[in-house]
Amino acid sequence: MGKTTGFKEFEQKAEPYREVSERLLDFKELYTPHDDEHLQTQGARCMDCGVPFCQSNNGCPSSNLIPEWNDLVYKGRWREALDRLHKTNNFPEFTGRVCPAPCEGACVLGITDLPVTIKNIENAIIDRGFDSGWVVAQPPAQRTGKKVAVVGSGPSGLAAAAQLNRAGHQVTVFERADRIGGLLMYGIPNMKLDKQVVDRRINLLREEGIEFQVNADIGKNVDIKTLIDNHDALLLATGATEARDLPIPNREGPGVHLAMEFLTLNTKSLLDSNHKDGQYISAKDKDVIVIGGGDTGTDCIGTALRHGCKSLVNFELLPHPPAERAANNPWPLYPRIHRVDYGHAEVAEKFGDDPRVYSIMSQEFLRDTDNNLTGIKTINVDDKLQPVAGSEKTWKADLIFLSMGFLRPEHYLNESLGLDLDDRGNFTADKLNFRTSVPKVYAAADCRRGQDLVVRAINEGREAAREIDRDLMGNTQLP
Repeated sequence: MGKTTGFKEFEQKAEPYREVSERLLDFKELYTPHDDEHLQTQGARCMDCGVPFCQSNNGCPSSNLIPEWNDLVYKGRWREALDRLHKTNNFPEFTGRVCPAPCEGACVLGITDLPVTIKNIENAIIDRGFDSGWVVAQPPAQRTGKKVAVVGSGPSGLAAAAQLNRAGHQVTVFERADRIGGLLMYGIPNMKLDKQVVDRRINLLREEGIEFQVNADIGKNVDIKTLIDNHDALLLATGATEARDLPIPNREGPGVHLAMEFLTLNTKSLLDSNHKDGQYISAKDKDVIVIGGGDTGTDCIGTALRHGCKSLVNFELLPHPPAERAANNPWPLYPRIHRVDYGHAEVAEKFGDDPRVYSIMSQEFLRDTDNNLTGIKTINVDDKLQPVAGSEKTWKADLIFLSMGFLRPEHYLNESLGLDLDDRGNFTADKLNFRTSVPKVYAAADCRRGQDLVVRAINEGREAAREIDRDLMGNTQLP
């Protein structure tokens, strides 16, 4: 695929972000306009590698036809590239922006060189598709008469709804928030995923016949048994929204917040009033500490910087990762190496250094006599995560955000159903058919398997839709 000798002729060059000094002044997307010639050159680097591990299990969970659309971009056949992209991914405009690109980690070229910039090319294809008017609503030619409810409007719920609607079923998506999109709307900040991009796709799904209900909190203001009785099938795609907390002394009180509380309120206030309503946690002129890494931690860093924080530190429990793959992390596994994400680069430019402190464990939040947060006490840990005697330290902080991952789905919607749970508290559902222990009820993605990537959520939503369609109709034509 690509140019036969392209991988030897051209070096990897990713599309740049906007300049830090510019992008810190707003919540607009990080990305610069696509350059067709540049992307065609990068597409030319895709090898005729025989076995494309980029679309294998270690690469893309959706089995995207990556070499095919790389080749088509190299040849300037963008419309055909878009068709290939949509064969396996309902929402490439989401994954092209927020996916950590395990496909690039599994790229065969990555064994000896830097991998193909797959994520950039994917994002450019779908953006060109929308700009050119190629992405349009495609309602089904006929209806089956079957009704399906989808609980949760994140990437998995939307993907399942899109596929079930395509099969001709009448689909209603229920969302407890005031806007559709779940994690895509309120969990990922605008600079990574502009909400107009989310709304654009949701409007297409509406045009195709999917119904959406907001402020519908199943198990609270909507009875789930009634929902089941009124539908032929119900899919739970609620995500794994119970966050991991940090139960150390003085946890209760102002100043310590879960990451999603911070990010959700920020985006809602931004969309509602451009932050004029003040209904968000402001980091302006505050000493901020983010505990935990990953994408969510980086998003907290980027958001606090845009508020105008006074200082920012990021605690990481694990040791500093290596610059290159370790012996126990061979290709094509996702490379666990040191990376500088957008937030880290922004802190380095604004404050002069990378914000991350590794091998550090939090011991106690510090508060004054009025219970106001003043800081946190920590201790260093060794490679086995054991405390290092004499390494205690006190850090000043006005705000601390906890970004340590998610444990399981919230269970209140299950109180009246009594779904079986696995040993981690996820809704038990067989990967082969996505059925739960309750008839007509299915579960997919994070609420079934635990916290994972957006691309895997989309893939599980598609797979669950296929099995629901099979159960409803006796067979299925869904991929």
